[in-house]
Amino acid sequence: MKKLYALAASAALSLGMMGAAQAADVTAAIGQSGDSTMVYRLGAQWDWDKSWLESSVGRLTGYWDLGYTYWDGDDTASNHSLSFAPVFVYEFAGQSVRPYIEAGIGVAAFSSTELESNELGSSFQFEDRIGVGLRFSGQEIGLRALHYSNAGLKQPNDGAEAYTLHYRMSF
Repeated sequence: MKKLYALAASAALSLGMMGAAQAADVTAAIGQSGDSTMVYRLGAQWDWDKSWLESSVGRLTGYWDLGYTYWDGDDTASNHSLSFAPVFVYEFAGQSVRPYIEAGIGVAAFSSTELESNELGSSFQFEDRIGVGLRFSGQEIGLRALHYSNAGLKQPNDGAEAYTLHYRMSF
């Protein structure tokens, strides 16, 4: 658990320096894991304020994501995780509604190496994500798939997945 707090403190300090110049967005998500455990996630995002490949079709951009996830298992299988990831977003052009797709790879720390019937092997995990959604009026709604694995750094490496519906609000 001390590792989890150290990771949270490091990420908060790093993001605090980046976030000083720009406001953070807040995300709330609800979903299920691959084993049907309920997943609740709160996050903060900082847009990169950069665009690439701009055209009449859309643009490539991205954000930093810091998230806390509660995995609501039975009495012995509940878990907590903190994650941090850079996320690339391709936002399609639009007037009031802009569809997007996103992908990212980051890191996560779990409070326990057991999650449902899965043995994670270590608290340290990589977080892969892919998602789709709609942006409108400083808000966003979307679907996201998250995969956690330690990439074979330690055995066992069962990994875990979560599928969520999220809502993001800009401040």
